[in-house]
Amino acid sequence: MANSPQARKRARQAEKRRQHNAAMRSMVRTYLKKVNAAIASGDQQSAQAAYQTAVSVLDKATRKGKFHPNKAARHKSRMNAKIKALAAA
Repeated sequence: MANSPQARKRARQAEKRRQHNAAMRSMVRTYLKKVNAAIASGDQQSAQAAYQTAVSVLDKATRKGKFHPNKAARHKSRMNAKIKALAAA
């Protein structure tokens, strides 16, 4: 356990950041699931709308350092390819 005041404050800050990071990761995953659900339903318009929202949330999390930029790019690329395949079918 932290004994000095500085160490106690650092422990408080670390816990607060951990909770915020977990919430951000969870939110991104939720939006990715919404896109996948829209793609699975076959509705191209709702899939495109969900994709735009998910990209915004994913980019924001990436800017804040929660995800590696390549991971965000990979997710966006795969979702976009699925949506384009849905439109072509």
